[in-house]
Amino acid sequence: MPATRIVCIPDFFVNPGESVAGQYDAEAAWLKRAHDDGAMLASACSGAVLLGEAGLLDNREATIHWGYVETLTNNYPGVKVKPGQSLVLSGEAQRIVMAGGGSSWQDLALYLIARFVSLREAMEVAKVYMLQWHDMGQQPFAALMRFRQTDDAVINRCQKWAERNYRTPSPVAAMTKLSGLSGRSFVRRFARATDMKTIDYIHALRLEAAKELLETGDLAVEGVANEVGYEDASFFGRLFRRKVGLTPAQYRIRFSALRRALSRG
Repeated sequence: MPATRIVCIPDFFVNPGESVAGQYDAEAAWLKRAHDDGAMLASACSGAVLLGEAGLLDNREATIHWGYVETLTNNYPGVKVKPGQSLVLSGEAQRIVMAGGGSSWQDLALYLIARFVSLREAMEVAKVYMLQWHDMGQQPFAALMRFRQTDDAVINRCQKWAERNYRTPSPVAAMTKLSGLSGRSFVRRFARATDMKTIDYIHALRLEAAKELLETGDLAVEGVANEVGYEDASFFGRLFRRKVGLTPAQYRIRFSALRRALSRG
């Protein structure tokens, strides 16, 4: 039997954040042997979880669909996840390549064609099938909020308040007052319950609302900033760019047209 040169690992169902330990031992062992024998391993989306099960991501960079980042970080503590990147090469001689979510598998296919056939053929495939390289990565597509509802009744009440009142001035101070805790105690308890700082939680709520306004309306960027609770439009623009990977104007151009096209009929 000829040696395996390339192994492609597709996505499969796994609950985000949960462990699959013991469920795919035979597959993980086979992947480890194939890699040890010199094969290139290529995963798409949640397929990277099987690379983790095979022990091939320890102290290595990786990517995965943004919704499954915690599946890697929770279960394979040695992995260095790059959630903003749609394609990551890793390991000895870069024989492990991972694509993030959705259509980033197209980037993976083009990369494999370029590496194992030729760059010219990869370019021809891209042109024939009108494929666009996802050079902006996954960040603009990712939801900033994990909306993790906690069993802590005090923090849960504050989360629900924030979802309705994130536009108000000084929302963190208002949440602290609502909790009945001291400022320091509330900050620690909120972070423990949600894995987010209080101010980051408010920013995420506001930016998700801003994304929807940019997709659905023609309100100027300054107006969007004010609508979601920011008085300083320049600060809003810098924060949006840092968290989303695009400026508000760039985001509107890319996603408002998509929303209009999908809402027809």
